[in-house]
Order: sequence, then C-alpha cells, then structure tokens
Amino acid sequence: MAHSPFELARTRVTLFEALLRARDAKGGKHPILEDHERKVLSYDDIVRGAFALGGKIESLIRKSETAGILLPTGAGCTVVFFACHAAGRTPAMLNFTAGAMNLKAACQAANVRKILTSRRFIQMARLEALEAELSKFATLIYLEDVREKVDFGDKIVALVKSFFPRVFAAKANPDDTGVILFTSGSYGTPKGAVLSHSNIVANVEQAHAHIPFDPKWSFFCPLPMFHCFGLTGGVLLPIFTGHKTFLFPSPLQVKEIPKLIKDTGANVFFATDTFAQQYARNAADGDLSSIEIMVCGAERVKDETRELYKRRFDIEILEGYGATEASPVIAVNAPLHNKHGTVGQFLPGLEWRLEPVPGIDGGQKLYVRGPNVMRGYLDPTKPFGIDLLPDGWHDTGDVVDVDADGYVTILGRVKRFAKIGGEMVSLNAVESYAAHVWPDNLHAAVALPDSRKGERIILFTDRVDASTDALQAWCREHGASELAAPKRIVAIDSIPVLGSGKTDYVVLQRMAAERFAEAKAA
Repeated sequence: MAHSPFELARTRVTLFEALLRARDAKGGKHPILEDHERKVLSYDDIVRGAFALGGKIESLIRKSETAGILLPTGAGCTVVFFACHAAGRTPAMLNFTAGAMNLKAACQAANVRKILTSRRFIQMARLEALEAELSKFATLIYLEDVREKVDFGDKIVALVKSFFPRVFAAKANPDDTGVILFTSGSYGTPKGAVLSHSNIVANVEQAHAHIPFDPKWSFFCPLPMFHCFGLTGGVLLPIFTGHKTFLFPSPLQVKEIPKLIKDTGANVFFATDTFAQQYARNAADGDLSSIEIMVCGAERVKDETRELYKRRFDIEILEGYGATEASPVIAVNAPLHNKHGTVGQFLPGLEWRLEPVPGIDGGQKLYVRGPNVMRGYLDPTKPFGIDLLPDGWHDTGDVVDVDADGYVTILGRVKRFAKIGGEMVSLNAVESYAAHVWPDNLHAAVALPDSRKGERIILFTDRVDASTDALQAWCREHGASELAAPKRIVAIDSIPVLGSGKTDYVVLQRMAAERFAEAKAA
C-alpha cells in the first residue's frame, strides 16, 4: 500500500462538499455509516437526511446564531452535523460531561442560544439535571419533535435536493467556520477553537497521505464527537475517504466494545491508552484480531499497553499526538515507521518550530502552522469574535524533542512541570516512574505551592498500598532525580477522567489543595 500524496488543492472545499465528493467517488448507495442501533446508512441516506433535517433547522435557528449539538457519537449526531451545514448554520459540539458551568460559558462564548439534543439520549445518559440547567439559558430543540414535523412533502423536497445537492446546499467558503470545538479542559477552563471547513478537510487529507489505509478497511469509533479525535479521526476521515465506520456512543463500555469489534470485523481503531488497557483486559482471545491499524492519542502510550496488544492480539499500537487547535492530528507513527516512545513524524504540509523554555533542558516548546491549524480561539467579549493566531502560529504549550529523523517525543506540557528547589521536574515523568513501579494501576501527579522549595508534588493513585519508599527506591535504582519522587502519595478509588479519556487534572488539583489545606489547618 503506497502513501497517497498530500495535495493542498484538495483541502479547499467545505465539509458538505467533501461529503458530496466522497459520494461521487464511491457511489450514493455505498454503505458508509453504522452505529449501535445497527442501522446502516449510505451516502445518499446521509445527504437526504441532512436536507430533510436542515430544512427544519433553518427555520428554528437563526443565521446569526451558532447551532449547539449535544448528542452522543452515532448516526443521528452525524446527520445533524451535516444538516447544519446544508442549512448554512455553524455547529458547536458541546461536551455533555463538562458540567453546567463550563457548558454555560461555552454557549455564551460561541453565541449558542439553541441546542439540538434528544430526549432519549438525556434519559439514557441520566442528564436530566444538566438539561434543567441548560434550559435556563438556551432553548433545547429535541430531535424527536423535529422528526415528527418532517412530513411526506418534506421528504420529497429532501429527495429532490439530494439529486442536485450543490444547487440547494447553503453556500459557504472553505475558510468560513466549519465547527467550534472546545479544548478538553484537562488543565483549566475549556477554550473554543474555531476550525474552518478547510482546516478539518486538510487534516483528513494529511492523515490519509501519512498512513496508508487499505480501501477495503472499515473503522470503529467509540470516541465522543465533541472531541476532535472522535469527530475528525473516527467520523469525518472514514466518511470523506470512503471507509465504512461503526460509531459507538461511549468509550466506557469496555466489555461491549471488544465484542462489537469482532462482530463488525473493523480494521482501524482509535483509542486512548487508558481505554485501550481496559478493552484488552475485557477482550476474549480473537476479539480484536481484525484490527490492522490501532492509533492511540490524547495521552502517553505505556510500554505495558504496547506489550499487551502485541502479545495477545499481534497488534502494533501507533502512538500519535494532536491538539483540538490542529483539527487535531499533528504527528503520528505509521505502520512501517513506528518508533516506540515517540508520537511519530509531523504530518505533511505542517510547519513547525521550537523555542527554548527557561529552566527546562532537553526539550523546547513547539509551535505549529499549517492548513489544519485553527483560525483562532473564540473571543467571548464580542459575538462571533475570534482572537486570530499571530501569523498563523499556534503555541501548543507542549515541550518536545525532535530527533534527526523527524520523530517527535513529548516531554510534557509547560504547565506540567513543577519548580522544586530551583529545578524543573516533569510531572509526566513522575507518573511514568509510578507506572513502572505499579504497572497495573493508574497514577496522576499535580504540584502545590511550597513555602520552602517553591512547589511540591502530590501523586494520586488507585493503588491502595502505594508507598513513597517504593517509588523513591525505584528512582535511586534507575538514576532518576530524587526531586521527582513525591513526598506525598494519595490512594483514591479511581483517577477522574474527562469525557475524552484524559486525566482530569482540574479536579485533582482541587482535591490536593483541599486535602492539604485541611492537613495544614489541623
């Protein structure tokens, strides 16, 4: 399988045009989408559904408003996404795990006054309390009600429009806002990333040029569509390149997912390290044997996870790296170019530069610019205001090392370094040391202010008998800095994670501050 060349010209289209281009290439009847309801949709079904629903969205949501989408990963969410584009409305994907406060801030920043959702989803996900909070500042539009109003006449109109989609779809420019996504908020309040149509299409084209996908392969995606990895990688990449994708509403169903992968015979699978470990533990032999390419992102892939997949399923995990601001993929390993411990080489068409960070040796801060890099962040002080990137460069906030062959190693975020006794210590490294001592458990490190040493490290773990002595002994034995051995280890039932699968450091930081403030007071 040869790599496809990356052609910048192919990125200069809207998201709806990219859908139509794929339909033209594969044929309208080509089955492209399936979800847990086990109903298969063709390209024609998606286009017809987008026009039928888009006709209603046009009358319900003003052009001056952004359309909020609060739905799980699935065929319904995909059709709603394209319906917004058919109607000329910009979708903002809302994270239903973010809590009412963050969602209110997101809606205000993105000018969302109407939210497209589903009663059935709210009931099944037990989001009634969130629904009540959201309805205080936005109008909730339930898809069940909208579908009831789609009559025979609407269906005939949608059918006619689907024959001449380029005539009837709302006109847009590739540089217009294609979607608003919110950063994961692992380290603070989520920010609204404004991605153009061309940004997303470019990232699909870059990934497709970088990793050779067999035309016959199908995808399996359990990642949320409010997360860029799920939206671009799991949904739009396969649809735009003609690979059938199976969408599952939650990555948390760790017993169900391995069985479904076996059942669907999926060949391409995206996950995070945390979820990947759980799928492997719950999979029977042979459940994952159809997987040809498995890409893990959003967090570091542990050696144990890599070895487990190789040993049990003969799967070589490809580690990648991205950011919502880059639509999201920045670098990823490829099947014949897989360097363990790195996140692979940069995607084609992406520019990058490194700048030193005072106090941090061995790595520099990464800046990226390219066709997939966002226009800017939402400026909440003015409606539709965008804080544009200076000269198009995005400061990733990540400290990286790039070797002579162009492989990128992530050393940590600038925010994920603690200054102890004048030295910078990587909190990611602390977690990695704990993972070597207790490989079957999850660990997360945060830093608190310390009057004597500047900062001190608190390690949270779900290992009940974890001790500072064992970790310090490992650090001494392996030549790791003693400053990296935390003086406090806190055992908790489970490490809190965000809907994307990333560790929720905001919650842990708060827990550490409360716990040790109380200890001080006592």
